[in-house]
Amino acid sequence: MNWKLAQLNIAKMKFEPESPEMRDFNDAIDTVNAWADACPGFVWRLQSDGENPAADLVFHDPSWLVNLSVWENVEALMAFIRSDLHLSIMKRRREWFQPVGEATMVLWWVPEGHIPSVAEAQERLETLRKNGASAEAFGFSEPFPPTGA
Repeated sequence: MNWKLAQLNIAKMKFEPESPEMRDFNDAIDTVNAWADACPGFVWRLQSDGENPAADLVFHDPSWLVNLSVWENVEALMAFIRSDLHLSIMKRRREWFQPVGEATMVLWWVPEGHIPSVAEAQERLETLRKNGASAEAFGFSEPFPPTGA
């Protein structure tokens, strides 16, 4: 079976999404997403249909920004994360997002062709928070190989 890497990261906004304080972030997000889409190893990402993508999902609080994507492997995702464009935004994250105090990112393996739901992703994040890193839910500091590899 071929496996792909799913990732979820969430961030709690300090301000209303359309507030002036979020303008620089909002102005950059389409460029960052387009860059991710074009990166080698990118497979899929959750996209908004123009409405609040979190409104009907498990993270009921609209101040949570939800990023869910699938990549060929850990190396492909890391290459995107370490790109200058992504790093330029991440360096400013404290301007826009609140510290949370618990894990806000999780990785897990999915069978090729599987599109993870936000509910599935939230379950993986909760698993990581409760049990620590495992083959079911892990982070970059303790990656696990795909099941059966």
